[in-house]
Amino acid sequence: MTATTDIVAKLWNLCHILRDDGITYHQYVTELTYLIFLKMAAETGAEDQLPEHHRWADIRKHQGVEQLTFYKELLIHLGTYGSAQVQAIFQNAQTSLRQPRILKALVEAIDGLDWYSAREEGLGNMYEGLLERNATEKKSGAGQYFTPRPLIDSMVALMQPKAGEYVQDPAAGTGGFLIAADRWIKAHTNDLWDLTEAEQYFQRHNAFYGMELVPDAHRLGLMNLMLHDVSGDLQLGDALSEQGTRLHKADLILTNPPFGTKKGGGLPSRDDFTYPTSNKQLAFLQHIYRGLKPGGRAAVVLPDNVLFEDNTGRDIRRDLMDKCDLHTILRLPTGIFYSQGVKTNVLFFTRGRTDKGNTADVWVYDLRSNMPQFGKTRPLTREHFIDFEAAFGPDPLGKAPRTDEGEQGRFRRFTREQIAARGDNLDVTWLRDEGADDALPEPDVIAAEIIDTLRTALEEMEALTDMLGSDEDADGAVAEAAE
Repeated sequence: MTATTDIVAKLWNLCHILRDDGITYHQYVTELTYLIFLKMAAETGAEDQLPEHHRWADIRKHQGVEQLTFYKELLIHLGTYGSAQVQAIFQNAQTSLRQPRILKALVEAIDGLDWYSAREEGLGNMYEGLLERNATEKKSGAGQYFTPRPLIDSMVALMQPKAGEYVQDPAAGTGGFLIAADRWIKAHTNDLWDLTEAEQYFQRHNAFYGMELVPDAHRLGLMNLMLHDVSGDLQLGDALSEQGTRLHKADLILTNPPFGTKKGGGLPSRDDFTYPTSNKQLAFLQHIYRGLKPGGRAAVVLPDNVLFEDNTGRDIRRDLMDKCDLHTILRLPTGIFYSQGVKTNVLFFTRGRTDKGNTADVWVYDLRSNMPQFGKTRPLTREHFIDFEAAFGPDPLGKAPRTDEGEQGRFRRFTREQIAARGDNLDVTWLRDEGADDALPEPDVIAAEIIDTLRTALEEMEALTDMLGSDEDADGAVAEAAE
């Protein structure tokens, strides 16, 4: 066991103490973020970012109720004072702790960790290990913000981010894509030393940016970026609102947008979308291909419904294939996300120089059929993507020579004409999933699928209720005006 995994295990085991205080797993990781930030500032000599008398040693000075009271005041103070980075991480921060003994246990446990070894192995690796542990805990619900690292690393390796490029994630979560892109560029530029001083400045301050809607996920993302020495501009906001229009055009977009429909059935408040829709994935897809520079590329995780949904979905797919070269679709195996039943894909595309006829062929790689069920007992690894990466080829634009493996293989080519004949349905399958008819999914998979179905139905009912309410309000206003 490495020092990093040992520290993560010790930190995670502390969550059992918090059950007595009614703290959820996700709240616990947020709580740890506050305390770890303060402790690491003390360990790394970076306490000049913090206002005096609001540092780790100051928490240690207090005991009992006085310590908890001071800690609550400290969180509010750090959200207002200190460096911009400190204020962003502690913005609207508040503790979920109610018992002084719980805070004391956390402070003493964090104080007792092997911080020297953690620094040697990388504080970012430690924090990311904690986020991954949280994401794999079914009770936390945090997996919705966490894309499996093997998948992220594979997408980044295929897209090959380059120094000097703007890299965007409009649904950044905990910042995994931006961090992986930074790691790739540093690995291919001798940790940026091969670049000029101006190029180094761009990479450190301007190359990476994005947006995250959920305040807690945004906070975790800021912390994760900081610990990986990535000074990206991660904004708190909604990319499907007017805020999204302020994200400048990107050379590369890497993202895993949230699944589902917009709460209340409302439409994105974006006047630049040709096809308004309450389906968040379809709305994000429009943001992505419209947000690319000519020649810019994207790799985006999307659920199956984006590939086959009729009406607006079909219109958006046509628009995508007109404006971009949608050269590759990867059908992902099931069980790799927190919602076990969800079926997902990665779409790889390049923005055209014109807005018409950019897609000639779409290559589909089926990594789902006849694959094992992934989960806690069988984790997804980078090795599972080796064959796909070899079939994809070394060109990030998808132009490397490829081989159609036929009906028995996993990689097939479909012309734009063939797709049009299917009504622009991209949900293409050809392999028979052996054993699919013989065995039921695991109970947690079935339960997850039922929950997803009920959630979608509830959201649609809420949307209908809002629409009827709006109509009644309008009728009432007309009646009042008539009187």
